[in-house]
Formats: sequence, C-alpha cells, structure tokens
Amino acid sequence: MTPEQYVQEKAAASGSSFYYAFLFLPPPRRAAITAFYAFCREVDDVVDEVSDAGVARTKLAWWKAEVAKSFAGQPSHPVTKALMPAAQAFGIEQRQLQAVIEGCEMDLDQTRYLDFAGLERYCHLVAGVVGEVSARIFGQTEPRTTAYAHTLGLAFQLTNIIRDVGEDARRGRIYLPVSELQQFDVKAHEILKGAYSDRFTALMKFQADRAHRLYDEALALLPPADRRAQKPGLMMASIYRTLLREIERDGFQVLHQRVGLTPLRKFWLAWKVQALGRL
Repeated sequence: MTPEQYVQEKAAASGSSFYYAFLFLPPPRRAAITAFYAFCREVDDVVDEVSDAGVARTKLAWWKAEVAKSFAGQPSHPVTKALMPAAQAFGIEQRQLQAVIEGCEMDLDQTRYLDFAGLERYCHLVAGVVGEVSARIFGQTEPRTTAYAHTLGLAFQLTNIIRDVGEDARRGRIYLPVSELQQFDVKAHEILKGAYSDRFTALMKFQADRAHRLYDEALALLPPADRRAQKPGLMMASIYRTLLREIERDGFQVLHQRVGLTPLRKFWLAWKVQALGRL
C-alpha cells in the first residue's frame, strides 16, 4: 500500500463530514488535505483508542519525534510520507503539526475545564490550528482568512463537544466548562449517569447559542476574495451547522446517543455549497 492509498483509506474510513468537502477539490489540494486529515486522525486516535495513558503518552512522543524528523527530510510513517510534499507545496509548518499533537496530549492530562477561556485554549490547538492549515491548503490569499479559519474551527469543535457529551462522559471527560455547569446547576455526576433535566437542556442551549454566534462571526470574517477558494470550509460549516440544528430539534438528547447525519445528506449539503454557493 502506498502512502497515498494509506491516507485515503484513513480519511474515508472515518466517515467524517470533512471527507465530503474534500471530494470537490482539485487533485493536488485534495491529496494534501487528505494527508493532513489522516495525520490528525492518527494522533487523535492515540488518545481515543489507547486506554493506558502512559502508552498513549509514549505514542504521542513518537509522533512529535516523527514530525521533527519528517521536516528534516526523514519521514518514516505512511502519513508523514504523504504529507511532506504537501507541507512544502502549501506552506504547512512543523509548529502547526506539533500544536495538534499538543492539543491531543491535553486530553491525557485534563478531563475538566474550569471556564470557557481554558476550553478555548484546547480548541485552538485541536481545531483552530487545523482550520489554519486547511485554509492554506484550500488556497488562502488574504491574511484575514486566518481569523475566519480559527473562528470556524472553534465553532466546529464546540459542535463536536455538544454532540459528544455522553460519549465523552463515558470516557471520563466533560468538556463543558465547570463554571457553566455551576451557572445552570448541572452536576457532573448527572452527566456521567446520563440524567436529562430542564437544567441540562438550558445548559446545552447556552452552548449551542455560542456555537451559532461563532459560525456567524466566522462567515463575517471571510474576505470575499477568498470565498471561492474556501468553499470546502463552507461545505463543512453547512454540514456541521445542520448537525447542530438537528441536535437542537431533538431536544439535546446527546447523553445516550450520538446524533449524526446520513452520508447522503452530508454529500447533498456539500454539493449545494459547491453548485449553488449557499449554506
């Protein structure tokens, strides 16, 4: 299996909304974003699939070293072998890949966040930096597009957090800030037990309203000159925001299930942005 086949299979197997946005890119950019996405998946899977924190930490240390070696011209993993040509072509920097690893590493050390400022730091590493790299690959020409990409990445990550509250709790993690749990009088043990309440619904509505504000802010930040090039990000925004609205319509029933969209619906939403330019 070639490195290119490896990253393609890794991206396709995830079933992620991101994959559908990649389909409409020209081959060189599609190859680059697929390799980058596969890298993010590899690193994220270390934390999600390795139960022993010590082993996970060792694996992340290996990835840090692999990234450093790759930028020195010695990649050994199929993902880094596929990614390095893209790094050179699209200006991907070592610090950005190391930041993604650092964000995933936070999951080994921290399972709660006292306030939104602390959570935002985590989101910056695992989503904002990802947005920054993606925008470059898609064809960024305006410096202001970086702010758009970071804000949109934050909106995506908050949507993920809302969707995965129950799943994350079963892994011992609650990403909803402690200060906001207290504000709505929702106890951590209620979330861990999967107990719904009006208080929990109010808390989740507060989270969803913030995510919607960030989607609006991101779209307002996108310079018109880069709108066409950044269509893949807009496709993802359409898919993720539709998912958020589905969760809202369902009354935030996220403690016992993972709400999702069908592959056909994701493809339709992506195609609509590509063909009609509408979110």
